[in-house]
Amino acid sequence: MATPADASGGRPAPDPVTLAVLDNRLRAIVEEMGEAMLRTSYSQILNSSRDFSIALCDAEGRLVAQADHIPVHVGAMPWATRAVAEAFAGDIREGDTFLLNDPYHGGSHLPDLTIVIPVFADAALRFWSVVRAHQSDIGGATHGGYNPGASEIWQEGLRIPPIRLGEGGGLREDLLRMLATNTRIPRDFRGDLMAMIGAARLGEMRLHPLLARYGAPAMAEAVSAILDLSEAHARRILATWPDGSWLGEAFLDDDGFDREEVAIRARVTKRGETLVVDLSESDPQTTGFVNSSYPNMRSAVAMAFAFLLDPEVAKNDGAFRPLEVIAREGTVVWAREGAPVTMCTSHCSNEIVEAIIRALQHCCPERAMGGWGRRFRVAITGQDARRAGRPFVWHLFHARPGGGGSSGGDGWSSAGEWHSAGGLKFGSVEMAEARFPLLFEAHELLPGSAGDGQHRGGLGGQLTLRVESDGPCRANTAGDGVRHGAAGLLGGQDGSPHRYRLRRADGTERVLRTKEVGIAIAPGDRLLIEAGGGGGWGPPARRDPAARARDAAEGYTP
Repeated sequence: MATPADASGGRPAPDPVTLAVLDNRLRAIVEEMGEAMLRTSYSQILNSSRDFSIALCDAEGRLVAQADHIPVHVGAMPWATRAVAEAFAGDIREGDTFLLNDPYHGGSHLPDLTIVIPVFADAALRFWSVVRAHQSDIGGATHGGYNPGASEIWQEGLRIPPIRLGEGGGLREDLLRMLATNTRIPRDFRGDLMAMIGAARLGEMRLHPLLARYGAPAMAEAVSAILDLSEAHARRILATWPDGSWLGEAFLDDDGFDREEVAIRARVTKRGETLVVDLSESDPQTTGFVNSSYPNMRSAVAMAFAFLLDPEVAKNDGAFRPLEVIAREGTVVWAREGAPVTMCTSHCSNEIVEAIIRALQHCCPERAMGGWGRRFRVAITGQDARRAGRPFVWHLFHARPGGGGSSGGDGWSSAGEWHSAGGLKFGSVEMAEARFPLLFEAHELLPGSAGDGQHRGGLGGQLTLRVESDGPCRANTAGDGVRHGAAGLLGGQDGSPHRYRLRRADGTERVLRTKEVGIAIAPGDRLLIEAGGGGGWGPPARRDPAARARDAAEGYTP
């Protein structure tokens, strides 16, 4: 496993071949956990749109391995393991199952439940197996987990600090019953929670043979070496950038109450092999739910940094060691306890990333990219005549916005938002029609939505959706981006903003705002969705004429 100690008397260095094997084995475990989650979860938001993430942390709570799922989840998951470790210090045993979602105690926002399972060897804690998954409903004042009318967290849903959900390999049925009873779709909630626990247990099962084969001390040594290698790789990249300090800004349209043009400001300083991101100049926290929890803010900063590194850099604790984060409590990026934060994994996460990339666009232009589109969610609840007595909650994941252009080429069309980077899927149209009382009359790319540039942004999607429910439905909206499109960088143009409308069966229309509660939708009404495109990269004058001709031939330009 290890070579002899070096002449300086330091500890033995792990064999590089064995290190590579173990690194890839750990990554394979999280990928297998993700496949188990995908195949066993109940709700559309998980088994179709894949709004979940997987991670392994070591005994210290350091991120060791993650699967390629939702970037904004993973950077926050170590905070969940640390919250559990602190809440149950000295009282963590093999066979325990822990659960949390509280943004002020290790979570990011209430819809994201996190299952944390300790992994033991030789009677000592060695790893944490972690699964985070977005629930279709988490109780609270409105369906679907997002309440644009919330002015405090208690109006957003069921709040769960770290709790012991089970011990000795079993689960507390009374707690499961209590949790499920506080949601509008208890069958899906319970099924999804069991899928999360099963995926986390699978991670535990796969780690045990590794620990038995190599021994817990050698595994700990290998993990430290893997993290050190990622740190060294990240620092080598930073060393090639020029030193300096830059300010980047991004703006939220509004908070749904009394604030418009909410600013997120990132002052980014690069010195040698370190990067300091100072968000303390951001605007004060808002009344509405676009505030960020602390773990989510830290995750958004790590996500922006990860986007600027080489793809080969393992995105673990080591890769983020060169990164220092400064923020001020009471600002929109770090709200004080009690503030609503449900929108934060999308907004202001996207704006934190955008502000950082804007700041660094002239420091590392070949790595910077145009902005990705913003999230504009619609959640509909009602009755489906095909399933009498069973209400449904459907979340809009179709008609995604476009990704940003980069030095490598045009942005990906209908790829989604910066916080998910293509990890969220819209799933099969036919499957959605089979599971919900909906008819997709059109679902295609939106010509002219991309920001122009040397490399244009990706196109947004457009959708015409007819509701065929058994009686009236209610909808909530939650998002941003009808005023500000995805940012163009280095001379590129912004992508188009979103435009969502509701067309009544009688032909009348109205524009949907990004933060509305209780929108009445009658059978036969249609949603007309036009999602914004990604931001362009580089001056439009430098775009290859052949690329423009291809865009015209494909119908990408009006």
